[in-house]
Amino acid sequence: MLACVFDEAAGLWQWILLHIWAINLALCVVIVFFRRHDPRAVWTWLLALYFIPVFGFLFYLLLEQDFRKSKMFRVKEVEDRLKYSARNQEEFIKSRDMALLGTLAGYYSDLVVYNLETSGAVLTMNNRVDLLTDGVEKFADLRAELEKASRYIHIQYYIIKNDEVFGSLLPILLKKAAQGVEIRILYDGMGGRFMPKRTWERLRKAGVKTAVFFPPFLGRLNLRVNYRNHRKIVVIDGRVGYVGGFNIGKEYISKDPKFGYWRDTHLKLRGEAVLGLQLRFAQDWNYASGENLFRDMSYFKEEGLPLPADSLLEGVGIQIISSGPDTQTRQIRDNYLELFHKARHHIYIQTPYFIPDDAVLSALQIAARSGVDVRLMIPCKPDHPFVYWATYSYAGDLLKAGARCYTYENGFLHAKGVTVDGCVSCYGTANMDIRSFQLNFEVNAVIYDERTTERLEDVFLKDLPRCREITLDDYNERGLLIRFKEQCCRLLSPLL
Repeated sequence: MLACVFDEAAGLWQWILLHIWAINLALCVVIVFFRRHDPRAVWTWLLALYFIPVFGFLFYLLLEQDFRKSKMFRVKEVEDRLKYSARNQEEFIKSRDMALLGTLAGYYSDLVVYNLETSGAVLTMNNRVDLLTDGVEKFADLRAELEKASRYIHIQYYIIKNDEVFGSLLPILLKKAAQGVEIRILYDGMGGRFMPKRTWERLRKAGVKTAVFFPPFLGRLNLRVNYRNHRKIVVIDGRVGYVGGFNIGKEYISKDPKFGYWRDTHLKLRGEAVLGLQLRFAQDWNYASGENLFRDMSYFKEEGLPLPADSLLEGVGIQIISSGPDTQTRQIRDNYLELFHKARHHIYIQTPYFIPDDAVLSALQIAARSGVDVRLMIPCKPDHPFVYWATYSYAGDLLKAGARCYTYENGFLHAKGVTVDGCVSCYGTANMDIRSFQLNFEVNAVIYDERTTERLEDVFLKDLPRCREITLDDYNERGLLIRFKEQCCRLLSPLL
């Protein structure tokens, strides 16, 4: 029996090898004539199919599943449009008090309106922002807030691992569930694939609701590499929310020797902006679980809309923006573009992956050549080698334009965000790469506040002594092996 199966498999493999040219030709026709691809991605796939015909075909099946995109997200996109209207906000901005908007956002008022009209991202002004840059600090703060929960806890992470970090949250979640607190946990099918089923079953028996975004269909095997839900959101009772780069795992509290100290940035929000995170969670939860949270509008109270100036917590203006393959615009990428074009003094960027598209790279090069102090901080070590060497290559392009680039040497840098001119900042879950711009589901907070932005810039500047600056001379003197790695990975950058 086993010999028969082996013979059939060998026969199938031989057939594939004999007909691989026809398969490649068919794929080439599909890629060129039936898919709306970026030209760079088209040429990258054609080269992959030509030079590595068998594995190129397998990579295409693994990475490029966009042919189901419209079908997968049609319902979700309609839901996003129907469930949340920004009509009250539009009236507030356009007719009731544009002067207040000018005071708050000033030079960036057109960006506020763009976010509002393209995605319904409501501008909220009654907010407070706390910065969490250390994993131990972040999870200690989260545990303290979970203990205070009285009605509901909504948790969404890309990665949830069954280790000591989740172990420290589990007793609190079980206790709160026993007290009658509603708890929902949403995790990505790839990022959460190593969590044992018995843990989820234990939570479900305790009354905790769980859902998986794009679950694997063969145990832990998940062939859908694209369209991962990369968002990290926690909302507790509508009064406090978290968004940023930390996932749930021991490496995020600096206990993985491979990475050492884990340097990240998370935002703790209090005030009206929490409603924006709640809406984002609800839309993802509805899609993944089938439970419609919008049937209970008490989750989305009207006090989330703008309040009088005398009731401000700290007067921090925030828009919660999100992007992904279910949206018509690249919201987070477009925000970065607008911020780069408007910069007059400096741009500070922290990101673990820097693989910009042509528009973003060009905007940064123009800014640097125009005298803007452009600084990019990236990790000194890779967690994904192909992405790292592509990042190093694009950093070289910025150096040639006059920007300054640094590698963080005190562990691993995972912070994701931009500050501009000490006025406006944009931090959250999105990396500065093509995957975050258009293939993954991301969420960021655009912060129109000088005090908060200055605090983020202070963190950036305090990181500089722990960095090594890459000068243009250093970059030009890199060895042949590094140049080879860069060129190979850069060719693959549209797919990374």
